[in-house]
Parts: sequence; structure tokens; C-alpha cells
Amino acid sequence: MGITSRVGDFVGQIIERTLMEEISRSSVPNHLGIITDGNRRYAMALGISTDEGHVAGKNKLEDVLDWCREIGIKVVTVYAFSTENFRRDKNEVSFLFQLINQSLIDLMNDDRVKRYHIGVKVIGEKINLPDFLVKTIGEVEAATSSNRDFLLNLAIGYGGREEIINAVRRILTDGIKGKLGPLDITEAKFREYLYDGSTPDPDLILRTSGEERVSNFLIWQSAYSELYFTDVYWPEFRKVDFLKAIKSYQMRKRRFGE
Repeated sequence: MGITSRVGDFVGQIIERTLMEEISRSSVPNHLGIITDGNRRYAMALGISTDEGHVAGKNKLEDVLDWCREIGIKVVTVYAFSTENFRRDKNEVSFLFQLINQSLIDLMNDDRVKRYHIGVKVIGEKINLPDFLVKTIGEVEAATSSNRDFLLNLAIGYGGREEIINAVRRILTDGIKGKLGPLDITEAKFREYLYDGSTPDPDLILRTSGEERVSNFLIWQSAYSELYFTDVYWPEFRKVDFLKAIKSYQMRKRRFGE
């Protein structure tokens, strides 16, 4: 490691410590939504395979979850696989399902899940997911169902528009059965028909890789969420980048439409 690199690391550590001290003086998001974008472009930039890029992204998520827990964030929702991702090359999709499946198995066996009482839930339509993945999802949700200190929601086979459409379908079905009337439909009642009506709305949504849109992620829930975009590819996302996002959130005055 050269002198320049060592100096850079030292400066980075100072910035991290400073940001941690500043962040500790104010409230952090209770619920953080993450759009983990940039795995493929990261791989292309390094001249490695797309699969290797996705593995690097999976490893980065483990780091970020530790950082979230460290500063006191209680709920994290990760956009792991969207409905649009089904359009990708079938070999890439197959690899992603295998990677997600192994990641869920690893979660069940991770000592941190038990030690920190981490609950895991998957949101999205499971009908198009492979049977082996649906089975593993059921197992990890059951194994962590009583853990409530830190909640990890994984959006797999998820699309925000699809979530709303499916909620409307279920409401109409209950209306036909006489379980609901027009005046029964409130925001609170509608929320009950979403994939997970009990999770609070995200306070902050973070997206990596430079794209500045939410891409069909938590459309209903993010009506008043703060948004933070960074040019950094997801596998290269550093703790200092994470802390800058949290600091940016703390500096904003949330008005909730007022």
C-alpha cells in the first residue's frame, strides 16, 4: 500500500468518526429503503463477470445492514429483485435466484440474526419465483418471525404498481363478498391490503449508481419519504457514503406535504 493510499485511508477514518459523532446528536431514520443499483456497471468497469458483480453487491449488503444497526435504524427494506428484472437474460435471472436463495440460507445460520433479534420478511408476488426459493423464503420467515429488534424486508419479485393493483383486487373481492363498503376504504384500511401493512413508511430511500428515480419501489409507502441519490455503484458503497446519506437526512426539515 502506497503513502497516498494510507493517507487517504487515514483521512477517510477521520471523516467517518466525525460523521458518526454528528449523527449521534440527532435522530436517524426509523425505516430506510435501499435501491441497490450498479452491480452490473461495477462489474463492467472492473472487467469481471456480471455474476461476480452481483456477489459483490450481496456482500456489500451485509456491511450496510451492520452499519444500519450500529446507528440505530430499526427497519430496512431492500429492493433485491424487481418485476422488471424478470426481463433480463435468463441465465442472469437464474443466477440471481440462486444467489438470493443462498443468501437467505446464510441469514438463517448467521449468529447475528439471533444475537440482534433480526426478523426477515419477503415482500412481492411469489407466484413467478422458483419453488426452491419460495420454500427457503417460508423457512427464513418462520425461523425469524419472533425477532423484532431489527426488521429486514427483502423486496423480491416486487413492483410497486403491481402491489397497488393487487391490493385493489383484494379490496374489490372483499367488497363483493360484503366484507367492505365504499366508506370503509380509508388510507389505513388500504394499507392492510398491501404486502406488509404493519411496517411503517420509509423515512429515507437511498439509491446508488447515479440514477435519480425510485423505479417502482414502495410507491404507496414513499409518498413522504426523503430521497437520497449517490453516484457510487452499490458494491463500492462505503461507510462514509452511508453516513453522508444519513447526515443529509438529518439536515432536512420534513414537512409531510404541509
